[in-house]
Amino acid sequence: MKLPLFPLSTTLFPGCPLDLQLFEPRYLDMISRCLKQNIGFGVVTILEGEEVGAAPTRLGGFGCEAVVRDWQQQSNGLLGVRVEGVRRFRLLDTEVQDDQLTMGTVEWLDEPVERPLSDQHDDLAALLQALAEHPMVAALDLDGTARGQCELGYRLGYLLPFTPDQKNELLSLDDPGERLDRLHELLSSLQE
Repeated sequence: MKLPLFPLSTTLFPGCPLDLQLFEPRYLDMISRCLKQNIGFGVVTILEGEEVGAAPTRLGGFGCEAVVRDWQQQSNGLLGVRVEGVRRFRLLDTEVQDDQLTMGTVEWLDEPVERPLSDQHDDLAALLQALAEHPMVAALDLDGTARGQCELGYRLGYLLPFTPDQKNELLSLDDPGERLDRLHELLSSLQE
């Protein structure tokens, strides 16, 4: 399937909100089309290149479909848009259009059934609760509790300061338990 892409220096995960300020014509046009057609667009992580100007030279191999949840004109004159991650995809191929909008050929990834949290996830659940109290996270209206392993893994993967490659790896994992194990490993290496 073809999907318009919004390459960013951040990685979007399902169920997570993201605030964008739009000013480039390619993205204003893209959002307008998405709203008129009631469709989403893909957020992919920039591994090499910049968010503004020419299309990035290297993108992560995985992304997340985003749908517009709210928008408003900002005091600085830019269009502010809040999107939410919906579903993951594998990026198979990209093509940069004349207007520098990147189109991607994507394959949707199956979402696993949500599994309950267990005692071994208490530390990660407590970390999410602590993060939710930070003013920047609170501004996203992101709840500090998770209903299961998928949600906990997605929220921590989104909020924690990992590298773009590490975040893309977390997004790519199909098994929620494996994602939580990898989060433990990455947190241990951060603490060292």
